[in-house]
Amino acid sequence: MINFIQFTLTRFFLAIITLLIVCFIVFSLMELVPGTCAERYLAFKNTQGSQITYEDIEAEKVRLGLDKPFLYRYGKWVTDIAFKGEFGNSCILRMNINELLSGRFSLSLIISITALLLSYLIAIPVGIISATTRYKVVDESLKFISYLGIALPNFLVALCIMLFMTYFYGDTMTGLFSEEYENVPWSADRVKDFLSRAWLPIFVLGWNATAFALQTVRALMLDENDKLYVMAAKARGISGMRLLWRYPAKHSLGPVINSIGFDLNRIFSALPIVALILILTEAGALLIEALARSNDQQLAGAIIFLLTATIVFVNFITDLILAVMDPRVRKGVMGGS
Repeated sequence: MINFIQFTLTRFFLAIITLLIVCFIVFSLMELVPGTCAERYLAFKNTQGSQITYEDIEAEKVRLGLDKPFLYRYGKWVTDIAFKGEFGNSCILRMNINELLSGRFSLSLIISITALLLSYLIAIPVGIISATTRYKVVDESLKFISYLGIALPNFLVALCIMLFMTYFYGDTMTGLFSEEYENVPWSADRVKDFLSRAWLPIFVLGWNATAFALQTVRALMLDENDKLYVMAAKARGISGMRLLWRYPAKHSLGPVINSIGFDLNRIFSALPIVALILILTEAGALLIEALARSNDQQLAGAIIFLLTATIVFVNFITDLILAVMDPRVRKGVMGGS
């Protein structure tokens, strides 16, 4: 037990170090963008017809604290996030970033986590079936479907479904809410409306993730099936489902669990493009808006940090689960068998 506590504290410490490095990289990228936040905002105001002078720019820099040294501003940004949960104000929109992301980021997490969970719920049993029917019609069919899932990009799948829904049902299914429930408080009807539309981004984001996870499970199962301990178990008369779940399937789950953070990263990477195509209003769409349209690096930095922090947290949890589930890891961590 002491070893497990030490393992947990070590992983937690490494997670904190990772987040600090991420903070430094994100903040540095925000600073490397040509022009300060004050200059970008005033340039934006200039396009709206306002007359901007050099004195206006200098006054705005002082107001935003941009006259302070880099390390001071970095330290303040980190401490505000760590102790206050505050990301400051959007550079262009001039709104509190926490208010801008309120609700949007949670919707992104719900969609992404649901897509991830469903992909694993499908891929694990299907991957096991594929491996146990090696080179048969079932296996070859499942391999073809998984190759198709990897080959077809998410945005193309989204466009195909939108075309199908438009042609047969007269609705593109874009957006997370219908027009009637777009800007109203949450209620049972709004939840029902959300679920009637959220299936599309969940399906699209889970498309590639399911295909990759299926191939991973199949490859791990085939590898475990050929190992000596499985052959020894067969020689002792163990067969059927008992052999499958007690040996190859059990040992294959470790690497699968370990890859959850990687697959979540893959889903997060696809989220902005899917949000753009499906006209979603969550954090992925806001990230596209911040990077490609308004050049709002403060808002983009906050979103990137939150996505990365989520992946770091998920990796921390999966490390702990793996330490408990995998007997090879558990023996090293807990000193038991």
